Amino acid sequence: MRVYIIGAGPGDPKLLTIRAAELIAQCPVVLYTGSLVPKEVVAHARPDAQVLDSAGMTLEEITAVILEARDADQDVARVHTGDPSIFGSTAEQVRELEQLGIEYEIIPGVSSFTAAAAAIGRELTLPELSQTIIITRAEGRTPVPEKEQLQDLARHGATLALFLSVTMLRKVAESLIPSYGADCPVAVVHKASWPDQVIVRGTLADIYEKVREAHFNSTAMILVGRVLEAKDFAKSRLYDASFTHRFRKGQPEKAVPHAE
Repeated sequence: MRVYIIGAGPGDPKLLTIRAAELIAQCPVVLYTGSLVPKEVVAHARPDAQVLDSAGMTLEEITAVILEARDADQDVARVHTGDPSIFGSTAEQVRELEQLGIEYEIIPGVSSFTAAAAAIGRELTLPELSQTIIITRAEGRTPVPEKEQLQDLARHGATLALFLSVTMLRKVAESLIPSYGADCPVAVVHKASWPDQVIVRGTLADIYEKVREAHFNSTAMILVGRVLEAKDFAKSRLYDASFTHRFRKGQPEKAVPHAE
């Protein structure tokens, strides 16, 4: 048997990968994070599948279900929100599987930070403005490493994608303003790609009040950076007519004639 750790995407069932949908439809046991993964995603499960919501389970209880499936020689679809490699709590499950000698495979999914960027219609990297995206979260009940405090990461000036941080938005803004400036654009996307998706835009100076009025308390992605509103930025060399690359020979720039 094998456990398939599946990224279900940000919410919209149509953003499931083909591979993810196939595995959910094939596996006799489906464990899904019901607090974040819509039921429409596991509706792909076969009629006789054992479909269990893991939202209220402990790691030990999840492992017990997998052990039962192993003893019955049944594959398991372990369905997580977004992409399993980012804030998915999958590493601790993988550690358990490796200790038990159970085979597993990770199926990537669309992350909520890319879905949020799509929702606001923005590219998160722009030439000569920001070529780096920092994916992180604010420190709450779970600490972050000492060198990864927000005020330290902010010194890079890179585009930020903040998970699990909307309830700490005031603290987030206060930590970022010294490096980004109070007028730096911010977008908070609640339930990106879901039917009830809501977008709140503002700056570091006013975003806390705007989000408080919108009553977001979970399932929200915070995007921060000048790329969110930039209009005057350098063009990519990729499509520049004078730029040569493996698939196209660049054309010489035409000389501008001097006036007599």
